[in-house]
Amino acid sequence: MGKVGFGLAVTCAVASCAIAAILVSRRVKSRRKWNRMVGVLGEFEEGCSTSIGRLRQVVDAMDVEMHAGLASEGGSKLKMLLTFIDNLPNGNEKGNYYALDLGGTNFRILRLQLGDERSMILRHDVEQPIPPALMTSTSEDLFDFIASSLEQFVEREANSSDLPLVKRRELGFTFSFPVKQTSVSSGILIKWTKGFSIEDMVGKDVAECLQQAMIKRGLDMRVAALRKDEALKFNLNLVKAIEEITIHVYVNDTVGTLALGHYHDEDTVAAVIIGTGTNACYVERTDAIIKCQGLLTNSGGMVVNMEWGNFWSSHLPRTSYDVDLDTDSPNPNDQARGFEKMISGMYLGDIVRRVILSMSHELDIFGDVASSLLVPFILRTPLMAVMHEDDSPDLREVARILKDTLKIPDVPLKVRKLIVKVCDVVTRRAARLAAAGIVGILKKIGRDGSSGIMSGRTKNGGESSGKMRRTVVAIEGGLYVRYSMFREYLNEAVAEILGEEIAPHVILRVSEDGSGIGAALLAASHSSPSVDSVSLP
Repeated sequence: MGKVGFGLAVTCAVASCAIAAILVSRRVKSRRKWNRMVGVLGEFEEGCSTSIGRLRQVVDAMDVEMHAGLASEGGSKLKMLLTFIDNLPNGNEKGNYYALDLGGTNFRILRLQLGDERSMILRHDVEQPIPPALMTSTSEDLFDFIASSLEQFVEREANSSDLPLVKRRELGFTFSFPVKQTSVSSGILIKWTKGFSIEDMVGKDVAECLQQAMIKRGLDMRVAALRKDEALKFNLNLVKAIEEITIHVYVNDTVGTLALGHYHDEDTVAAVIIGTGTNACYVERTDAIIKCQGLLTNSGGMVVNMEWGNFWSSHLPRTSYDVDLDTDSPNPNDQARGFEKMISGMYLGDIVRRVILSMSHELDIFGDVASSLLVPFILRTPLMAVMHEDDSPDLREVARILKDTLKIPDVPLKVRKLIVKVCDVVTRRAARLAAAGIVGILKKIGRDGSSGIMSGRTKNGGESSGKMRRTVVAIEGGLYVRYSMFREYLNEAVAEILGEEIAPHVILRVSEDGSGIGAALLAASHSSPSVDSVSLP
């Protein structure tokens, strides 16, 4: 080999080494970036830890806050609102009952026919969207829309040849917003949620607003107070029929879920909704409601609306992503709705988005299209659930959602696997915290076994001393009902907290349409003098 050839070979070798060094350097840098991205996930997972010890601390904190909320107004972040409902349906109700359901962006009217042995037939059901303009208009406009819908519904029934003419109509009104009730049939709106913002409505009586809307529409109306159940009674002249309508304002969909659960199973003592929002209610002994001393009920108890989305404790595993979410929310800086922001469907998808965005800063795998990750709530929780439950080998559903929703195509499989892991961490934390909240309620009413084994109904339905009392919790909401991984994590955590001796006696039962059917059932239970009072824990 000549000098020229030797020099060329040396040059090529040097160049090859340089290229190899550059490639190795890039690989090292890429590996370091990958490790940092994985580290972001690891740090987040550690911050979301829900060990059994921590969950039991949350249980105790929920119990303490419940006691404080019952002791005095403003004594706790839990509002512990009185519902003035002391009778729950028990399956003995008969007749035809109606419900109005204003729980969000849709308004619904239904008619329920009740028969023997807990039989029910949903005879008519009308649902229609609320015009967006009404959600930020005036109380007069909103309730005029409700009254108009009710009038049309009753007129159609009066003209129907296949339906019997009903002279007296019992109606339950589900108004799923924070309300301070003053009787079983009236309550003052505390604030709006779910996208509603009608300023002149805050501080007004919901029943009075409905009454005025009916008067405005020219309905012949007479109002009289009923001492028995404190309801408001209306006489309406509609078309060819004269109906007497008793309106009970049950202000909360969670209470409706409890009513429906108790109708099917009298061991139902609490209800939880875990969907876009979240809340819980339960049956409390009247003598435990210290802030309302002297309160008397026929049953010795009352349903309490917890508004548990407001719950907060230092034991909740809060991360920097939760802090940022709170800062960007309409009610920031004071942990308002702090529990809700960790467990409800409104927020879980956005927590996942925030973590993915942070991960993308460490490894620029998404390129310029990652700007879509800057859009709040672009990743909704139902889509997050689909990604989490994608069991295809190549995670094609994850790839589809990243491409179609976040406008991020061609994401490597190993990155898609990390994204599924983020969904899992967020979902597991939410479900386990919700489980701790449920056990907190059970502890408050002595159904968690911490006070020892009690006498009462056993899980087989009989009376036996020395046996743990059978307890049913009704649960409604898309997050629990339709998201199987969330449901599995929650059920598992409840059993883990309670322990193997107590857990078999606590039944978590799916309930559907408590806001509609439950309201009609409550109208039935408060109109029939023969209905037994609810048994208390």
